[in-house]
Amino acid sequence: MNTSGPEQFDKVRFEDTNIINSIRRGTVPAGGLEKIAVGLGMEEDVIGKQLDYVASGGGDLKFIRGDYGSGKTFIVARALEIARQKGFVTSYIVISPQNPLTRIKSVYHQICTNIRTPAEEHALKTIIDNWLYAIEERVIGSGGRSTEEGDLEEEALIEVESALATISRVNSSLSAAIRTYYHANNAGEFSLAQAALGWISGEAHIGREFKQKAGIRGILDENTALLYISGLVKIILGAGYSGLALGIDELDTTQMLQRPQREKAYNLIYQFIDSLDRGDMPNCYLLFTATPSFFEGPRGIRALPPLVDRISIVNEDGFKNPRQPQIILERFNAEKLGNVAVRVLDIYGNAYSLVDRERVSHRFIRAMVQKLTKKFGGRVDVIPRIFLKEFVDVLDKCELYEHYNPWDAYEFDPERIKSDLKEEEEAVMVIEV
Repeated sequence: MNTSGPEQFDKVRFEDTNIINSIRRGTVPAGGLEKIAVGLGMEEDVIGKQLDYVASGGGDLKFIRGDYGSGKTFIVARALEIARQKGFVTSYIVISPQNPLTRIKSVYHQICTNIRTPAEEHALKTIIDNWLYAIEERVIGSGGRSTEEGDLEEEALIEVESALATISRVNSSLSAAIRTYYHANNAGEFSLAQAALGWISGEAHIGREFKQKAGIRGILDENTALLYISGLVKIILGAGYSGLALGIDELDTTQMLQRPQREKAYNLIYQFIDSLDRGDMPNCYLLFTATPSFFEGPRGIRALPPLVDRISIVNEDGFKNPRQPQIILERFNAEKLGNVAVRVLDIYGNAYSLVDRERVSHRFIRAMVQKLTKKFGGRVDVIPRIFLKEFVDVLDKCELYEHYNPWDAYEFDPERIKSDLKEEEEAVMVIEV
């Protein structure tokens, strides 16, 4: 009978195991992205300096532009990882037909739902609790009238109102919901507190009954959304974080909308930019991703010239300048993919055991890249996800089976993974007859 306890993972090995597990599933790892990032040093440096500026009270943004396979989602994930390392709260949302940019309450709800601190996912409640706790600690530390529970709550509420004064002058709803949440928690009315938290996060099912109890008037819409985001950032700052870094992926989906809805979405992006430039959204950093058609196509932002003027590139002369509003990503090539594979070898060795470099050599990696590329019309840029999944499978078998020889055993059959292919991958797959 085996009575040994569970195997212990140190922090680095845990992170490396998570990276390998994510690659097996074809997803972007939750952490440790710097270990597999190649050729992004200049972009990471620019984003890091932007975040330092935002942490000091500024507001800034960046558009990540590239074709499918250029790594847009990866660089956003890496940027948000850098932000958390600098003490930011982050959130990541994907624009889709079900969650269009024009449905601003849904977008705001996704922001709140996906909020993440350096230590915790889905962290909205923790952030609000930490903010309120910091207010109580200030009240106690200031030598106020009393530290009795009733007086403490009253003085803390005064501090809450003071902290939300800017928002309250325009729309008192957010401060009313915070007040209700604070009272309900102190009174042990946890269902009411949960309703308040749901309303703060923009949940659709929080209705009239709660609004009456909280004394809330008005609704969350495109006219008030920026105010709510600004109020949320104030709470984040009060809880001790550097600000909010928000990744908004797949703006291209907006091009599928009817013209009035497209123009509404583009105007909302324009409002975001002007709010940042006016200083109305301090400590807020926005990252958007889109393909070239979003910037240049007939259904893209050309319909709103002022937006084009705000985010256009001054001069494309072969010398990339990621300090411009857009970071333009090049398509993935065989050299980059090979470099990522070499990094995965090191990560795998730390997560499991050292890889036999005789069986998995640089020469084998190049051959494997070529083999997959031929099956996808010579397009290296569409195969990184597929290649890395297949590559980790090879590494697993090398570790599990002493006599496994990938040179002899590995064959790639696209039909085997056809059901797992994304639209862009399937579109270029070579059909053999």
